[in-house]
Amino acid sequence: MENPVFELAKELISRVSVTPEDAGCQELIAARLNQLGFQTRQINAEGVHNLWAWRGTGSPHLMFAGHTDVVPPGPLEQWQTPPFEPTVKNGQLYGRGAADMKSSLAAMIVAVEDATAHAEHNNGTLSFLITSDEEGVATYGTRYAIDVLAKEGIRPDYCVVGEPSSSEQLGDVVRSGRRGSLNAKLKVIGTQGHVAYPQDANNPIHNVLTALSAMTTKEWDLGNDFYPPTSFQISNINGGTGATNVIPGELEIDFNFRFNTEQTATGLSASVEEILHSYGVTYEIKWQLSGEPFLTLPGALTEAVTQAIKAETGLTTELSTSGGTSDGRFISPWDKPGSGQVEVVELGPLNATIHKIDECVAVDDLMPLARIYQQIIKTLLN
Repeated sequence: MENPVFELAKELISRVSVTPEDAGCQELIAARLNQLGFQTRQINAEGVHNLWAWRGTGSPHLMFAGHTDVVPPGPLEQWQTPPFEPTVKNGQLYGRGAADMKSSLAAMIVAVEDATAHAEHNNGTLSFLITSDEEGVATYGTRYAIDVLAKEGIRPDYCVVGEPSSSEQLGDVVRSGRRGSLNAKLKVIGTQGHVAYPQDANNPIHNVLTALSAMTTKEWDLGNDFYPPTSFQISNINGGTGATNVIPGELEIDFNFRFNTEQTATGLSASVEEILHSYGVTYEIKWQLSGEPFLTLPGALTEAVTQAIKAETGLTTELSTSGGTSDGRFISPWDKPGSGQVEVVELGPLNATIHKIDECVAVDDLMPLARIYQQIIKTLLN
């Protein structure tokens, strides 16, 4: 059976686009879109490629968003097949980026090709924003391109991000929002000394233990109707000189909050510092906000998405805000942080193998995904 999504996905997977490299993926996509009457331009900076493509004018404006960069493959000898040589085994298409998210990009392109061929994009604007800097630091990717577009007065009404959202079956889960992510680097300051003379030293490890215990056991909130409770997780602890008879002078701790709309980054950082002060910890701390939480309430986009999934798969999809971060955190607020003015959902294939050795996607899910995207276009733009 003809499967144009499969063919395009293979072409994309074969390009070694380890973040922030694009390796010609966007050039390939732009050529396909140009044939459909799309105008295309690159909004590039600092080695990052950002493709902006659009067709039509006015509202409603539906944007598809995604990324061509992938995470490094890891140990090549552990892969069943070479990660950048797309291979089919037991009905699965293997390759780095197969699930995250080159198959989604291929499905989007095929969906648009079918929609334009059948005159299902007759109203408003249809666009693409595709970056090569989603898996990396994300400084000059989607966020940078949005700054440029917003200054030109461009803003979509709806956005479908092709992140792999599904859990057990295609379309069973759609992300209608994401939690915020707040990182911290904490340096606890003590005084180095000999372990035999603790009275002449000040052990930073001992000093911070009760404060850490308070933070790890604290119930930050109970969540709400749309989000799970805020979580606090320590990811790294580094201290000591390597010698067993030396009390260290410093201890470094990395931790992260995944937080919901019951919290703010400012409020969480203040709470942490209050705990550290209350336990007499001497410290320095650096905060880094990866993104605020965003939420798309039930409306035109979620209705179009759930109806399209139901028609194609028979499933009643779950609208979820779980998982990590995505570029949806930049798209939702667009040029007004905190406003949530763009309706955003994430809809893509199963996420079971993303970032793993032997990443793969079911071949039989590729054309259904394209048809779901096509139906969304038809509902919102026809």
